[in-house]
Amino acid sequence: MYQSHLAKILIWACALLAPLPGAWADAPLHFIDDQVAAHPGQSGSYVLDTGDEALIARAWLTDHAGRTLEVQYFIWSSDNVGILAAEALLRAADRGVKVRVIVDDLLMDAPDESLLALAHHPNIDIRIYNPKSSVGTPVQKKAVNVATDFRGVNQRMHNKVLVIDGKVAITGGRNMADEYFDYDHEYNFRDRDVLLVGPVVNTMSASFEQFWASPLSVPVEQRFDGVGLMKKHVAVGDAEVQEVYRNLHAYAAAPENFAPQVRAAIEATPQTFPRLSAQAVWGKVEFVSDAPGKNDNKFSLGGGGLTTAALARLVETAKETITIQSPYLVASDAAIELFHRALERGVKVRINTNSLASTDNLMAFSGYRSQRKRLLQLGFEITEFQPEPAARQAQLASLGAAHKTKPVAALHAKTMVIDHRVAYIGTFNFDPRSENLNTEAGAIIHDATLAQSVERAIALDMQPGNSWDAAKDDPDSHASFGKRSKVRLWQILPIKPLL
Repeated sequence: MYQSHLAKILIWACALLAPLPGAWADAPLHFIDDQVAAHPGQSGSYVLDTGDEALIARAWLTDHAGRTLEVQYFIWSSDNVGILAAEALLRAADRGVKVRVIVDDLLMDAPDESLLALAHHPNIDIRIYNPKSSVGTPVQKKAVNVATDFRGVNQRMHNKVLVIDGKVAITGGRNMADEYFDYDHEYNFRDRDVLLVGPVVNTMSASFEQFWASPLSVPVEQRFDGVGLMKKHVAVGDAEVQEVYRNLHAYAAAPENFAPQVRAAIEATPQTFPRLSAQAVWGKVEFVSDAPGKNDNKFSLGGGGLTTAALARLVETAKETITIQSPYLVASDAAIELFHRALERGVKVRINTNSLASTDNLMAFSGYRSQRKRLLQLGFEITEFQPEPAARQAQLASLGAAHKTKPVAALHAKTMVIDHRVAYIGTFNFDPRSENLNTEAGAIIHDATLAQSVERAIALDMQPGNSWDAAKDDPDSHASFGKRSKVRLWQILPIKPLL
C-alpha cells in the first residue's frame, strides 16, 4: 500500500536533508543547517498530501533524531500506527534522545500501565493536557467535572506538531492513528500535513514550550498518585516497565505489524538519492497557534483565539478566491458575516466538506445541515466528499482486499488557499469548536507555487466522481436511512456552540 508514493517523499526528504559523504553516522540532521543557511530568513516547505508520505516522513525523521523530539497530538490511539509510533519514540529515547510528549486527555485510550512505563524512562516525559475525562479520572470524577466545569471539559488541545532536533517539523491535520495514514481497513481520512525547516521551526518549538509549561499540561505520573474515590492509584515496578518495553519492541519486530517494505524504505540512507532540494519551496512561513486554554473565558463557550484571528485576517485580504477544505462546515454568525463581506467584494468562495454518507461526526454534520441552504443562498459553492471517491478507488480496493470490503473515505484535511498565493495547512476546522474552544495550530505559507499545488489537489477532490455538488445533487440521498434519521435528531438539539 505504501509503494506508490514512497519514492517521492524519500527523494525529497533525502535531497533536502542529505549529508555529504561520511557525515551521516556522526550528525544525522546537522546538515540541515547548510540548507537553511543557503536561504537566509526563509523557511522550506513540503506538503505531505498522502498518508504514506506522512507516515514515512515521521518514521524516518524520528529514527534519525539526534537530540530532541517534541511531540504534540490530540489523538494517539493504541492501534497499529499508535503502537509503532510509541515504540519508535522508545528506541529514540534508548539512544539518548530527549523525548517530550503532550497528548490531549479526551480520547486517550492507552493502558494506564503502559503510559506510566513509558514515562519511567529517563529520557521520556509525558504530559496530559487538561485531564478531566480520561487519564487518571474515575467515572464519578468525570461526572463532577462535567457538572461543575462544562467549558473546561470541552476545551481541548487540538494541536498536532512534531519537532525533531529543533530543525525539522511537521504540522497539519493528522492524529497518530491508523485511519489518518490510509492504514485502516474500514475507514480512512483524506488528510494533509506540511513538513517544514528553517526559522519557522523555532516558532513551533516556542509554542510547544508554552504548552509544556502550562499548568494545563500535567505529568502523567501525577494522574495516578491519588487515594480515594476521586483519583486513581496505579503503579508499575521495574519488572512491569521492562515487560512493557519488551512487548513494544516485539510488536514492532513482527512482520505482520510492520511491513518489511516500509521498514526498508525508512532505513534507506540518503546517499541512495540525488540532491533534489529544488523541489522544496522556500519563502515566508508563519506558524500560528493558540495559547493554552484558548482564551480567557471561564464559563461561556465563545471567545475566539489567536488562530481564529489570524485566519480571519487572511480572509479579509482575499480579492479573488478563497478555497477551503474542512471536514466540518458549521459557520458561526461571525464567520458568516466575515465571508458575506468577502462575497460582496466579489470573492469566489469554494468549500469542500464531508457528505452525510462520508462523515463520522453526525453532531457536526447536523449543524451544517441546518444552515446548508442559507450558505448556498449567500453564494458559497459547496461540494460534499463521497465515501468512495473515484480518485481513491485503487487505494481503497487494495486496503479492503484482505477484508472483502472497501473502507469508507472521508475528509479530515484542514486547508485554506487565498487568491492562489497563500495557503494555510493546519488543524483548524470550519466550526465554532475550533473558533472558540479547542486550541489550534498551523502554517501559513506565502508561496504561489505551493498554494496553487494545494489548490489543484482540493479541486481534484471537488470534481464529480469525488464529491457531490451540494446545490444540485441532493447528497443526503446517498446516505443510509439510519444516518439520515440520526442527523435529524441531532438537528433538534441546541448544540451549535459545541460543534
